[in-house]
Amino acid sequence: MKSNNIEQLKAVLDHIKATFVGKDDIIDLLGISLIAKENTFLLGPPGTAKSAIVKSLSKGIENGKNFEYLLTRFTEPNELFGPFDIKKLREGELVTNTDGMMPEASMVFLDEIFNANSAILNSLLMALNEKVLRRGKQVLKLPALMFVGASNVLPEDEALNALFDRFLVRVKCDYVNPDLLNQVLLAGWKLEKNTTAEFPVIQPETIIELQNLTKKVNLNPIISTYVDVIHNLRNTGINVSDRRAVKLQNLIAASAIMCGREEAILSDLWILKYIWDTEEQIEILEGIINNIIEKDITDDSHPQALYNKAPNPEEVIKEVNLLKERWEKETLSFEDQNVIKDKLRYIQSRADWINNDEQKQFIKTEIDTLWQKILQTL
Repeated sequence: MKSNNIEQLKAVLDHIKATFVGKDDIIDLLGISLIAKENTFLLGPPGTAKSAIVKSLSKGIENGKNFEYLLTRFTEPNELFGPFDIKKLREGELVTNTDGMMPEASMVFLDEIFNANSAILNSLLMALNEKVLRRGKQVLKLPALMFVGASNVLPEDEALNALFDRFLVRVKCDYVNPDLLNQVLLAGWKLEKNTTAEFPVIQPETIIELQNLTKKVNLNPIISTYVDVIHNLRNTGINVSDRRAVKLQNLIAASAIMCGREEAILSDLWILKYIWDTEEQIEILEGIINNIIEKDITDDSHPQALYNKAPNPEEVIKEVNLLKERWEKETLSFEDQNVIKDKLRYIQSRADWINNDEQKQFIKTEIDTLWQKILQTL
């Protein structure tokens, strides 16, 4: 195991984490996907740093090329893959001029991916799945280390389900916790001022070496549990095809590699929390996978492995009570009131993730009561 290669990638990821506060899970998953050579999909509203994070990751790949494009319903193949060479066309040959276009990129970010129309869909599917582009008789092997797609919404058209399926990892990108806003502003302002700051880098060849290492990871210690998990997920209505089940092993192996291990352990199954098809499945996956990886008693788990997003009900109700006490103060400024309302909205969204229905209902009642008090005093 070449630990120096892993440390180089970790240095790049840590630098990005320091820049984008509250986005550690997204950045770690991009790192896992990168060395697993799998594609990642980001779901979230504008302004959640999806594009900026991918740009930073691309910047950390020395001599790498970043290709970013916002798709519309009218996007033509030439805009992504490059125009046909006019000189060659006059000679009767269909040759694509790929200079500066997607076929030359080491990192590809396609925003609003589900705007892809039929003119580009087939070529895009092949590019995502096989890292190959076919135009006419020309077949181009793509150097892309990873594709990242993003959208504000999930696909509604069944014709786009095949496109969505090409993204093995799915990550929901929300606005950060209001309590972290001060850190976000400071980090953002620092980024604005230090456009030429030194950035840790990793060579594309080094990433390829890490990608090759995943094939050597021993999955035997977890394979029995993994098979049981796949059966369990299918029984709960989460569609995991045989093809996806095979490819998910790359992510499990990548988690082991990131931890400097040549053998997978139970907690490496944490990545299975990010294979949802609908937002409703996120909580189901959290419950199933966290219940499994919590049984891992080893010390060298991935940092994200035991990060349980399901909030502690006691901590949530404590936060609600603190906001209630703050609101009842007579000296609150208009800005203070807005901060309390923002935090209450955030807590309200977190309460939806509480597993115990009785505790969830009690907390939601307390939140509703506080909202009524707030509305009465406005």
